[in-house]
Amino acid sequence: MDCCCFWYVLSASPVLVFLSYLIFNKLFAPGQSPNLLGKHVMVTGGSSGIGLAVAQEVARLGAHVTLVARNQEKLVEAQQTVQATANKAKVLIRPFDVCSDGVEGMVADAETALGPIFMLVNCAGFSTPARFEDLSMQEVKRMMDVNFFGTFAVTQAVVRRMKQRSVSDSRERQGIVVLTSSQGGMLGIYGFTAYAAAKAALIKFAEALHMEVQTSGLSVTVSVPPDTDTPGFEKENVSKPTETRLVSETAGLFSAEVVAKSLVRDALAGRFYTTVGIEGFMLTTLCAGMGPITYFWDFFAQVFLTGVFRFISSFFLLNFDHIVRKEYAKRMNDKKRE
Repeated sequence: MDCCCFWYVLSASPVLVFLSYLIFNKLFAPGQSPNLLGKHVMVTGGSSGIGLAVAQEVARLGAHVTLVARNQEKLVEAQQTVQATANKAKVLIRPFDVCSDGVEGMVADAETALGPIFMLVNCAGFSTPARFEDLSMQEVKRMMDVNFFGTFAVTQAVVRRMKQRSVSDSRERQGIVVLTSSQGGMLGIYGFTAYAAAKAALIKFAEALHMEVQTSGLSVTVSVPPDTDTPGFEKENVSKPTETRLVSETAGLFSAEVVAKSLVRDALAGRFYTTVGIEGFMLTTLCAGMGPITYFWDFFAQVFLTGVFRFISSFFLLNFDHIVRKEYAKRMNDKKRE
């Protein structure tokens, strides 16, 4: 199926897609609660990209922030940026590799300086897009280490301390945990075999963690952003296969600030999924499965729109297959000319 035919068929129901997105993600968007004023937020991967934008957003709302990342120089620059956003906020930096030992000590040190962590936002992560056969096991293990194991380790250290402080009969939220996955964790695409596996693992981790910690007054939110204009995105574009670029860009490119605002808003409201864009709305609706029910309008959309979105998604998948086959034919023709 060529692209013209694909868009013709997909456009048969544009009103439904647009109105459902508008209704469920705009008109029924949750408000921000609880208040972050004076509370401690830790952000891993906080020196750039989505992590830095999240730090700026929570600082604007009055939170004190701990920025965690490996590069000391970038952390100092990020600290100045966040401080400029809200000059009354205290901004602590901790140069630390989330894959290394000493996570418990790093978390304890940050809490000694800024008080108990109320909100943890895991943004540390990266991708190395490549065809499956071109990936080295070293690259695969590094992606799994940073994207999954690093997130798991920091979250475990923070949640242990949150649960020790929690008050079971309190109606107020005792803590918030955010895991940053990706739309690539919900839809495995060409060039993202290892990355998609690591990010998909975070979604199931989030589902299980939610079930464990809800009785302690803690909430879990998983962020599934599309392509986001960050330094990491620019870096991955250097080695990204053409098929990967063409497929992933169908969801559009969003700014880190837009993604961060949505993430903070939805996490404060206790919403399990947070994303941006129409495609993100479709994916989280389609992939909800047996995921937690934390927001009525999300549940309503999942019940009544899944069938329709599954039908529409078939045309996206046909287009993706068309892209892959077209690029394969080009490579074969180039080889014949050599």
